[in-house]
Amino acid sequence: MKIAIDAMGGDHAPKEIVLGVNKAIKAFNDIEVTLYGDQHQIKQYLVEDPRVKIIHTEEVIEATDEPVRAVRRKKNSSMVLMAQSVADGVSDACISAGNTGALMAAGLFVVGRIEGIERPALSSVFPTMDVQGVVMLDLGANADAKAEHLVQYAIMGSIFAEKVRGIENPKVGLLNIGTEEKKGNELTKKTFELLKEADINFIGNVESRDILKRPADVIVTDGFTGNMVLKTIEGTASSLFSMIKKVLMSNLKTKIAAGMIKSDLQGLKGLMDYTEYGGSGLFGLKAPVIKAHGSSNANAIYHSVRQARDMVNHQVVDKIKNAVSKNEME
Repeated sequence: MKIAIDAMGGDHAPKEIVLGVNKAIKAFNDIEVTLYGDQHQIKQYLVEDPRVKIIHTEEVIEATDEPVRAVRRKKNSSMVLMAQSVADGVSDACISAGNTGALMAAGLFVVGRIEGIERPALSSVFPTMDVQGVVMLDLGANADAKAEHLVQYAIMGSIFAEKVRGIENPKVGLLNIGTEEKKGNELTKKTFELLKEADINFIGNVESRDILKRPADVIVTDGFTGNMVLKTIEGTASSLFSMIKKVLMSNLKTKIAAGMIKSDLQGLKGLMDYTEYGGSGLFGLKAPVIKAHGSSNANAIYHSVRQARDMVNHQVVDKIKNAVSKNEME
């Protein structure tokens, strides 16, 4: 299995990207990795291995670049070359922690969309209180969506939950402002009716306050709402741990208490650690495209490689194609 990686994308590139690849190559003996980027910077951190090669380029798509224009003009950038290797069949999947919009544009214009899928969706696994995690999409690929798009998201998310996460007959919920069938706006009301007819295990509406309790295995929403939920949860978790740390370090008594429960607090923090869940998958494209978090460390990159490997091994893209060909996306 060949995995292409943008070594120059992300806040901590290329160091953390390469360190993550070192870990993945050691863990998985059935993968080969091609790193796209500045070979002089990459080689500082790379543990030489015959299953890792570098394609040198000094052109990079920056976080401040306009996504579509950057993909069209920077043909020799690490991200575009990575995506092109997938489009050409040289690589089976690709990963980048770089500009999200640019990666979505590269996915659409270079890798290509599965025929029958109207709009790809950005999906990720949210940590939950029971440690199982919940698949949620769309997290920002499309700010606007139609009910038919959300049905496609539900089917793709269900396939991923079953084939990659090993959940039999995964439960699918629609994010809404209430659990009652008639709640919501015109989009959610129409989507609810369509999901009832879809060939999935649809359980109805779920509320955002229950996401971390895992009310369903897959939660579907439009990209505008999904992205706000994602950033709200990330911000809340970060702020909460900062407040706990501030309280525990406030005086001698609380410092002693903190020392006694340190391992328990680390375990709690681990439950909310995005690096353990891999990146966000762009579902609906002709090959697995993984968007790693912009601040990804080596562990996050390692798990993104694991996620890409699992998607290829379980033929998730082919199963989505089959769902389309059987008119299950109607």
